[in-house]
Amino acid sequence: MISDVLKTLFHPFETEMLEAPAEGARTLFLGAEPGFHLPEGWGGAIDAVQGFRPDFLALERAGHTVTPRAEGTGYDMALILAGRHRGQNELRIAEAMERTAAGALIVVAGGKDDGIASLRKRLGELIEVEGSLPKYHGIAFWSRVPADAASVTKPLRAANPALLVEGRFHTAPGMFSFDRIDPGSRLLAENMPKLSGQVADFCAGWGYLSAEILRRFPEIPALDLYEADYDALEAAKANIRPARFQPGFFWTDLLREQVTRRYDAIVMNPPFHRGRATEPEIGAGMIRAAAKALKGGGRLVMVANRRLPYEAVVSASFANCAEIAGDSSFKVLTARR
Repeated sequence: MISDVLKTLFHPFETEMLEAPAEGARTLFLGAEPGFHLPEGWGGAIDAVQGFRPDFLALERAGHTVTPRAEGTGYDMALILAGRHRGQNELRIAEAMERTAAGALIVVAGGKDDGIASLRKRLGELIEVEGSLPKYHGIAFWSRVPADAASVTKPLRAANPALLVEGRFHTAPGMFSFDRIDPGSRLLAENMPKLSGQVADFCAGWGYLSAEILRRFPEIPALDLYEADYDALEAAKANIRPARFQPGFFWTDLLREQVTRRYDAIVMNPPFHRGRATEPEIGAGMIRAAAKALKGGGRLVMVANRRLPYEAVVSASFANCAEIAGDSSFKVLTARR
């Protein structure tokens, strides 16, 4: 099913407020989501960019050309799906202008509840916004790349620099908990039971828990990181550099792609949101994936939101389940396979 924000993005073309690209034109689509259908008369190719593994795979299955990061320059048009992260949205606009030709059309769309009006105002402070169109609980707006694109891209990038959390973790806007250590992950790290053997970090993000595992248990012989966010995993590669071995880094959809290695211990802080909606089944699926990837007698250690009923899911796949630490917001669970 096509999302409202996708329908908003293509609405100006469907109503012919904007002219669809001609045959042979090249369009860059940043933040592309699966499910879109091009309006009638659309010419040329679309190069989709999506770093979230589940959406990347869905776009690939639908036959689209898709990469986790943008490649190439000289595009004739750019489409941008804006999300909830202001900094990431501004950086996507900057990248679109850097990769398109002067005079190219940049079309941005996002949901009203996700701050799209503020993003339109922000861009309007730097460049003329030629037009906008509200539809499907969102807004689409558009501008042209100026001859001096740097007059727009430089202030956008300067306002959203890469970060160094606590002086040691490289992150960037758009990643989960990009500006601070997540309190659930910190609680898990502070109450980590003894780990040994082959260890994996599921939903590793930019690598905080992996760094804590290596700091607390420097004798472990191997550590693998699994993460669905491509940019976060790339950041983890810079953050996790043990001297004794090379960690494994796997850009993976743990709910749909099989883990082929087997582990003595798996640590995780699984997500439980998709957009604004709470979806406990995401975490439940991660628990089942961990059970399949653990050796007999292997240990699962995870942190979860206090209100999420994961104990029954853990007990269904493991011999035991116990809460070993917690506070009013989070709980740390452990179990043996």
